[in-house]
Amino acid sequence: MTRYTSATDADREEMLAAIGVSSVEELFGDVPESLRLKRELALGDGLSEVEVFEEFRALAARNTSAEDEIGFLGAGMYDHYVPALIDSIMSRSEFLTPYTPYQPEISQGGLQAMFEYQTAISELTGLPVSNASVYEGPSAVAAAGYVAKHANNRQRFVVSRGVHPHSRETLRTHAHAWGMEVVEAPLDHGATVLPDLSGDVSAVIVQQPNFLGAVEDLTTVATAARAAGAVSIAACDPLPLALLRTPGECGVDIAVGEGQSLGNRLDFGGPSFGFFAATEALMRRMPGRIAGETRDVDGKRGFVLTLQTREQHIRREKATSNICTAQALNALAGAIYLSWLGRDGIVELAELMLQRTAYARERLTRVAGVTSLHERPVVREFAVEIGAPIGAVIARCREQGVNPGYPLAREYPEHPDGLLVAITERRSRADIDRLADALAAAVVAEREAVGAGT
Repeated sequence: MTRYTSATDADREEMLAAIGVSSVEELFGDVPESLRLKRELALGDGLSEVEVFEEFRALAARNTSAEDEIGFLGAGMYDHYVPALIDSIMSRSEFLTPYTPYQPEISQGGLQAMFEYQTAISELTGLPVSNASVYEGPSAVAAAGYVAKHANNRQRFVVSRGVHPHSRETLRTHAHAWGMEVVEAPLDHGATVLPDLSGDVSAVIVQQPNFLGAVEDLTTVATAARAAGAVSIAACDPLPLALLRTPGECGVDIAVGEGQSLGNRLDFGGPSFGFFAATEALMRRMPGRIAGETRDVDGKRGFVLTLQTREQHIRREKATSNICTAQALNALAGAIYLSWLGRDGIVELAELMLQRTAYARERLTRVAGVTSLHERPVVREFAVEIGAPIGAVIARCREQGVNPGYPLAREYPEHPDGLLVAITERRSRADIDRLADALAAAVVAEREAVGAGT
């Protein structure tokens, strides 16, 4: 283990002399004055280990009220139970600090973990080929668009307004660099309405379930895309796939998604991982790494990186993809989580979410002024209209220790008082009843406040 030893004044002078400068100030001479810190940092005197511990404990205690809050936030990131065995396995040194396994003879453990992960994602999506993960959900959507662009060399993406706003934004950013157009398909009563797909449509992109929680008809979307010669892409929440028809069964060409809900916590927004699965016809255009199974000279089972052209490493401008990094540690958490659940467990978990979401939807829409934003089937998330100023309602609920959900107004201004409510196995019926009571009281209070103001 390398131990930290602070540099002495003599050490610093020796280092400065070695690089040919006389002072630290001279070292930063090329940094414009406007960008330099013009105040002393209020760090105070050094503390002993005991004093540091007490300081951190006092800071941690300030989080108690937030931890006690019951949250119904979702919108792509979800508060699921993460079993202790995930941390136990992930913290093993061979998994915690892996590098690109170019030398398979010394990387069999890491390669097998990638292979097992790919197998789980293929089974979950119903598609034959999976890579060893990418950065996160939105970049997986953009990477899928890039695959479609190379597959048919067309100039337009049709993306549902029900796709996560971050994914749509990421796709637009990439499409701008490719000189491509992005057209949004509107939602009608929660479901995607496809425009005319004739001509230069490269890919049709929908989300399952979509951002408003509605279950989409992937078969119809995939059929329409195929008839127009376009690639069909589904951005999927992985856990509902345990109950819904898989993208592969629906004829979808590429299934991508955000893997945070598979054994990854809500650690200040990340990190997470993105999954990517496709048909065999598109596998040579897929981004990232793919681990394959093989046999060595003695006939023993082994694992290697496969189906990657050298262009992806040394001739970047000729590559079908320049993504070479997998979120291997987070993807490993996903593989462990799916193994822990098993085939029956993941179905039971999805059914539990379905039942509690149905109860929450029915319970909330009994609150005066609260109506369902759409009537389509939902699995773990649903949208409602509050009928009162959403920001003020959320603030009142949080005063009661309940975060009621995600406000839709910023991404969907047509729903200024819309609220997206997410349910996981950690939200009990009692929690849902508490949400309904807090929401009812907040809506009444806001309506009275508005009435008094007018």
